[in-house]
Amino acid sequence: MPKRLNWWSRSLHRWGALACAVPLLIVIASGLLLQVKKQVPWVQPPTARGETANADPAQTWSDILTVARSVPEAEVSGWSDIDRLDVRPERGLVKVRCRNRWELQIDLETGAVLSSTMRRSDLIESLHDGSFFGDPVKLGVFLPSGLLLLLLLITGAWLWYLPIRNRRINRRRTAARSG
Repeated sequence: MPKRLNWWSRSLHRWGALACAVPLLIVIASGLLLQVKKQVPWVQPPTARGETANADPAQTWSDILTVARSVPEAEVSGWSDIDRLDVRPERGLVKVRCRNRWELQIDLETGAVLSSTMRRSDLIESLHDGSFFGDPVKLGVFLPSGLLLLLLLITGAWLWYLPIRNRRINRRRTAARSG
């Protein structure tokens, strides 16, 4: 039984590592970028601070849409071009995330654009979980790769433990013969 288990462990370990290589590379690289997203402005723009924090916003929804329309890179012509609004009253601003991954930070008091830049963290997250490639790839490649990685961990631990176990067995046999 152990010889067959050893053969299966080695075989699964060898071929499983090869099958997981590309998805694992994508998950590791994107995960590293996500770890530093607050420290690296290229990944996610730093959050600015508006003029008046924790005050009642002077800007209405239509004011925010008008400001967003005024920034050409945002490519906003209507609400359908906006993915989400992230209102931060404690910082006195609203983050406008556009469908083209552009992010605007607008002062809730003055309506001034505090920041206008590309936000890459959402794209990197979608690469990280495989959803960038669509559900068939996410569920058909990334999910099995994750399961295979779990099996690689188990078989790797077994292959690591195997020489230790064999040395113990050999020591016991040697001790039994001499004693």
